[in-house]
Amino acid sequence: MDRTRSLPTSDTPQIVQRIRVREVWRQVYEQLPDLPLENEYVDLETGEVDPEDTLISRFIRYHVYVKGRPPQYRLDWKLTLADYLGANDLMFEGVYPGGDELDRNPMYGDRETIASLSRTERNALVHTLTGLFNPQYLSLLEAAAQRNAPSSTPDDRPRRDARTPPRQPQPGDAELLLP
Repeated sequence: MDRTRSLPTSDTPQIVQRIRVREVWRQVYEQLPDLPLENEYVDLETGEVDPEDTLISRFIRYHVYVKGRPPQYRLDWKLTLADYLGANDLMFEGVYPGGDELDRNPMYGDRETIASLSRTERNALVHTLTGLFNPQYLSLLEAAAQRNAPSSTPDDRPRRDARTPPRQPQPGDAELLLP
């Protein structure tokens, strides 16, 4: 079965890129090659190890198909991470991706593996997934960084010495608040 998710890639709704949810895991491993594959489970149908049933492919399928979360938002990926870490929603074996297709349910092993990742590795995973499913994410980050960067022009407001107290109210100051 070919499961795809259509996501807009520009401001014009006519242009749509089709992202294959079942194939994004490859790009994640290309960008983060140190992530564990966890693909040693035997497929019940073929009797062989399925090299494409990886930790990240199951993570993505859990996020999109089991939880129904949108894949283009960073917060939603953080919620999925929290599920795996036992800090958000409960996870159930019966609906976990690969649970009924593999020789043993990979849920507990996947949760242990995600928990063994450092915070930096988990943040890199969220950043990578968000960037792959939302190509505008990186440009939005850059724009926000530029907005928050200190400007090189001096501030026009007069600076008050931190050691001097603010001016005390004077008679008639309240009238300045009238329309």
